[in-house]
Amino acid sequence: MPIIKSAKKAARQSVKRTEHNKEIKKAIKAALKTFKANPTAENMRKIQSEYDKAAKKGLIKKNTASRRKANLAKIAKAAGAKPAAKKAAAKKTTTKKAAAKTTK
Repeated sequence: MPIIKSAKKAARQSVKRTEHNKEIKKAIKAALKTFKANPTAENMRKIQSEYDKAAKKGLIKKNTASRRKANLAKIAKAAGAKPAAKKAAAKKTTTKKAAAKTTK
């Protein structure tokens, strides 16, 4: 058992962080299980989101998350599920620039 006050606090923080990390890993495993049972675009989106969150928090490395998402895409493709389409950014055209080009 720690004696120093800062060591006691560090031990408490470690327990909290461990519990939080376990919850995130359980969420990943649950989402993965759901996806493997029913590989749809919606389920793929959810599991990819879980991987991205875990990588952002430092629970898993970025390349690990990327590799696992790539493997999910292979599974989805083999199952015939279409990947969720990303929303295309709408391009804004300014009329001043277009007008200036046409007048020259």
